[in-house]
Amino acid sequence: MSLATTKAIALSGLNGEVITVEVDIADGLPGFTLLGLPDAALNESRDRIRAALANSNLPWPNKKLTIALLPAWLPKTGSGFDLPIAMGILGAQAIVNNIDELLFVGELSLDGKLRETRGILPSLICAFRNGVRKAVIPFANAAEARLLPEMQIYAFEKIGEVVQWLQTGEFTEQRYFDFEIESSEKFLDFADVAGQLPARRAAEISAAGGHNFLMIGPPGVGKTMIAERLPSILPPLTKDETLEVSAIHSITNSNREPLSTIAPFISPHHSTTRIAMVGGGAHVIKPGVCSLAHRGVLFIDEAPECGTGVLDSLRQPLESGAITISRANGNLTFPAKFILVLAANPCPCGRFTGKGYGCSCTSIQVRRYLQKLSGPLLDRIDLRVSVENIGRVELLERENESSHQIRNRVIAARAKAANRFKNEDWRLNSEIPPKALRQQYQPVKAAMNFLHDELDKERITARGLHKIIRTSWTIADLKGIERPTLSEVTESYRLREGIE
Repeated sequence: MSLATTKAIALSGLNGEVITVEVDIADGLPGFTLLGLPDAALNESRDRIRAALANSNLPWPNKKLTIALLPAWLPKTGSGFDLPIAMGILGAQAIVNNIDELLFVGELSLDGKLRETRGILPSLICAFRNGVRKAVIPFANAAEARLLPEMQIYAFEKIGEVVQWLQTGEFTEQRYFDFEIESSEKFLDFADVAGQLPARRAAEISAAGGHNFLMIGPPGVGKTMIAERLPSILPPLTKDETLEVSAIHSITNSNREPLSTIAPFISPHHSTTRIAMVGGGAHVIKPGVCSLAHRGVLFIDEAPECGTGVLDSLRQPLESGAITISRANGNLTFPAKFILVLAANPCPCGRFTGKGYGCSCTSIQVRRYLQKLSGPLLDRIDLRVSVENIGRVELLERENESSHQIRNRVIAARAKAANRFKNEDWRLNSEIPPKALRQQYQPVKAAMNFLHDELDKERITARGLHKIIRTSWTIADLKGIERPTLSEVTESYRLREGIE
C-alpha cells in the first residue's frame, strides 16, 4: 500500500478552506473512488486526469485508487482539484516527493496542459491565511498571483513541467513578473463632453466623496458619456483595493485585467434580473453585478425601465457596503461598496424637458414613469442633476476640462479627507457614520440651523440630512476649506433635491 498527501482549496464565495488530498494505492481490482462530497465536475476528474497523465508519458496505477478530500463533510466544487489529485497519484507512486506542504490548484486538459482556473487569487489568499506558503498554479493565472508577493508561486503550462520541477528542483522565474499594470490613460476623457457643467460638477463631487448621483435628461444629451468617464477621474486603486477587486472578478467570467488599478465600471442592461444584480445561483453562489462594481462605479442607464424590485435590491448594499446572500446551505457575504450612477429620461418619450417639442406624454404618464424610482431608493441618492440639451456654442467649444485636471482635484480632496479621518475606520466623506456626524463633523452653526429648519418642515429626512452634511464636507474639501459653511451646505442641499 502507498499513500501520499497534498493540499487543495475548496472555495465558497471569497472564502475557502484548505483541503487535504489523500491518495491511497492498494492491491485489488482497478478502480477509482473519490470521497469527500465531490460535485459533478469533480466526479468527472478521473477521466481527465487519466488522459492527462497518459498523454504526458506519466504512469497511471492499474490498482485500486482511493482519494479522500478532507474534511469529508465540506462540499467540494469545481475542476481546480484536478492537479492536486493528479500530483497525489504520482506521489503515491513515488514519481514525485515532498508535496505534503504544497498547494496545487488547476484544471487539467486531456493533453496534460494546465488550464486557466477560476478563483485562483481568493484561493491563494485563503491558503496564505492558513499558513501555506508555496503554491503551484496554471501559467494562465500567473498575473493574478503577482498581487500576492508574500507567497512563493510556481506557474506552469503542463503537468509534465510540474513533475520535472519536483524531480530536479530547477525552476525558471516566469514571464508574468514583466506584466504591466494598466494605466488610467486608456480610459475615456471628460474633455470629450461638451457643456453640461452641472453634471460635470456632480461627477467631480461624486468621485471626490464616493457619492451616488442621478442624471435626468432627454436622450442624446451626454448622460452615458459622463457616467463612462467617471472612472477616469477616480484615484487609482491601492494595493489592498486591487486585491479585493481582483479576487471578486477572479471567481466570475470577468475579463478584467487582474493587475489593473483602475476602478471598475459596470453597466448592466436595464433588463438585468434581481439575482444577476445582487448575486446568487442554484449550486454555486456567485457575486452579482453590484459586487463586480466594488470600489468602482455601477451605472444603470434607463433606470425606470428596470424590472420590479431590481433597483430596490440595491438599497441594502448602498447602506452597508456589502451584500449577504442566504441559502438553505448557508450564507455568503460579498463586498459591494460602489458609486451608484443612475440615468433616466424625464418622461417615457424623453422630450419633456427643454422646449418640450414633440412630447406627447400626459402628466399622469410622466408621474407614473418617474415613480418607478422608489422613494427609499431616491433617499439614498446624494446628487440629482438635470441634463439639458446644449446649444451650438457649447457644442463647438474646443477647450473642455480634461479628466487629468479634474482627477488632480479629486485626489487632493480625497487626501484631505483621508488626513482628517486618519484615526478612523473610514476614508471617504460618504462613509461617515451618523454618530460621528452628530458629534464631530457638523458644519457651522448657521448651516445646521438651515438643515434643522428643513427637517422640521419635513422637506428632508434624517437620512437626507446626513447625506447633505456628508456631501457638504466633500464640497469643502474640493474648495480647500476646513469646515463646511452655509454656502457648501446650501449647494449640497440643492444638488440633493435637484434644484437648479
